[in-house]
Amino acid sequence: MKIFIMRHGEAEHFAQSDAERALTERGRSASAAVAKACVEQGYQCFDKVLISPYIRAQQTWQEIATEFEAKQIEVSPDITPYGDSEQVAEYVSALVDIEKLESVLLVSHLPLVGYLVSEFVPDMVPPMFPTSGLICIDYCSEKRSGEIVFNIQP
Repeated sequence: MKIFIMRHGEAEHFAQSDAERALTERGRSASAAVAKACVEQGYQCFDKVLISPYIRAQQTWQEIATEFEAKQIEVSPDITPYGDSEQVAEYVSALVDIEKLESVLLVSHLPLVGYLVSEFVPDMVPPMFPTSGLICIDYCSEKRSGEIVFNIQP
């Protein structure tokens, strides 16, 4: 099965709160370009999409949703910037097993996205994600281990 982890697009520096920071025009266009590149790799349908409730992640999904099909979409308060990567990885693994998912996309934030990659790909140092970056992991839930298939950067 495939796990796709995407960092939100470039966001404004200031807002009333971190959760309210909106995407910039550059963030919108870079996210759309990464989505198109993912489709070119042959992936355009997800069994489940988990999105952070923060505005910039929600807007990133809005930008890329035109390129993808999603069977289920869930806003997950656990995948904000300082979510617990171990807990999120366990949740995703449980979803995969229980719901028999073949593909999951998470739209989230640094530093969580990097830590999630190292949860799904053991012994890997958490990678730094550029804004709008997307990593695809081929994951075996039985072995609780995966490997990176591709890494798309804007």
